[in-house]
Amino acid sequence: MAVTKIRKMSSWTLLIVSLISLVVLGMFFGGGVVNPGEEMIEYVHTGLLLNWTSALFFITIISMVLFAIWQFITLLKVNPKSAVTSLVVVVAFAAMMFITYSIGDATPLNGLNADSQEFNTAGWLKITDMWIMSTVVLLVLIIACVIWGSVKRMIK
Repeated sequence: MAVTKIRKMSSWTLLIVSLISLVVLGMFFGGGVVNPGEEMIEYVHTGLLLNWTSALFFITIISMVLFAIWQFITLLKVNPKSAVTSLVVVVAFAAMMFITYSIGDATPLNGLNADSQEFNTAGWLKITDMWIMSTVVLLVLIIACVIWGSVKRMIK
């Protein structure tokens, strides 16, 4: 019974997040540009897209940390050795974030408008690169897990 509720909840969550993401992308690409004559295109709803992406990123991080803590506490009661190994995921995630931040490029961008210059600093540029690279790493890991699960299922 509980598995069905979890599946329903995760399915509805995925559906709602996907629909909101499609609406945000539609607004971003279909909303027009600030000044069509400019060489550098600035979309009207860039802030909306950045806010939605940031919200999804932080919700994912917070959820992962909370579920890791919950799993650790649950496993600690049953199997302390498994509980300690479950922390490896959190440590690996933190290491990935640190590594992707460290290899981020801090070179200031040219051609930004005056409003964007406050974020054209080394720290914000490295954080942006960290988000992009972390997203790519996590996407590759998800695809690898899906393929691994399919191969494992086919072997059985």
